[in-house]
Amino acid sequence: MKSLKLILTHKRYFSAVLLFLSLNVLFGTWAIYIPRITENLNISEGELGFAVFFLALGTLSMIPFVPKLLVRFGLGRVMAFAITAFCISFAGPFAAPNYFWLCASLYIIGAFSGLTDVTMNTLVTHMEKEDKIQFMSLSHAFFSLGGMLGAGVGTLLIPIVPSALVHVIAVILLLLFVNFICMNTYIYLRAEKAKNEEGFKLKHLRPLLGLAIISFMVMAAEGAIVDWSALYLERVTLAAAGLFGFGYAVFNGMMAFGRFFGDAVSNNYGSRKIIIAGCILAALGFGLVLSGMTWVAISGFGFVGLGLSVVVPELFRYSGNLTEIEAAEGISFIAGSGFVGLLLGPVFLGFLAQSFNLKSSFFALLCFVLIAAFLGFFLKRK
Repeated sequence: MKSLKLILTHKRYFSAVLLFLSLNVLFGTWAIYIPRITENLNISEGELGFAVFFLALGTLSMIPFVPKLLVRFGLGRVMAFAITAFCISFAGPFAAPNYFWLCASLYIIGAFSGLTDVTMNTLVTHMEKEDKIQFMSLSHAFFSLGGMLGAGVGTLLIPIVPSALVHVIAVILLLLFVNFICMNTYIYLRAEKAKNEEGFKLKHLRPLLGLAIISFMVMAAEGAIVDWSALYLERVTLAAAGLFGFGYAVFNGMMAFGRFFGDAVSNNYGSRKIIIAGCILAALGFGLVLSGMTWVAISGFGFVGLGLSVVVPELFRYSGNLTEIEAAEGISFIAGSGFVGLLLGPVFLGFLAQSFNLKSSFFALLCFVLIAAFLGFFLKRK
């Protein structure tokens, strides 16, 4: 828990992890209102899947430009712009009057989400290298904690808040205020260039390829919890309305718990064992979700969160520390691979839900994490 003490006693590190928390507070708020938004716009599961496709498409379309933006404007300034634009854009889907504007607003959110995601992981990698510390996994713990707060607290506030738009605007204003106060700790930072400045070459794919495929599978599964957990509890387990957001909240709570200890676990056991064991535990969780019983399914979401908790941070840490390329380029490659999963995942899951049922979609996610675990056995031990 040394890293937790570190960020709680230094504003420099606390400001960085606050970015992770802010990003997922908004996604947690989105998750609990998905059933209401689909009802208001009268759209099906397949149409929702296609709409979420634009969220991932926006993210994927932004990622290739991030390294160039960091060189041109500086890491800190790009980060400050990214989190501000992301927060403001999140009001879009809540105010969308029709399906077209829902898709358009999700695309814009996706673009700023991709910019925020890569820059904040690059920021933490830069601080880890510069200060000789480790807090990447803890940063992702705060990301999960943000999702738990957004979904858990938001679910309790739904009966009190007059509308979804009022709810999300209040959250946006709070996050903008807090981030503005902390912004001066990183806004002037510029990440150092890699020693080898020849740029990203095809030869750099070899150490990243296996990790990229795992990232694809894991982030597809992780992203599906955001967009489908509330609908699954509503339509498959027939949960009470007050429980719709608890699947996502428990998922993020257990993910945060795992990530609080992730840096120490990584030092003791190494990435390969973490990836294999985490994906197998996530598969067990999806098995519980498929039971169709409300509380068993909610506990299953928790096991999925715990299993996947440290997989993505390890992927980012590994790719950000390669000596041949800049951290932003390595992280962009892994993030891009993962967001391809987010890009194709919602469409694929929406198709399964439309053609068969939501249970078929979650069975597919079980297969995704098992494939990721299988690939983990082929990774190098060090």
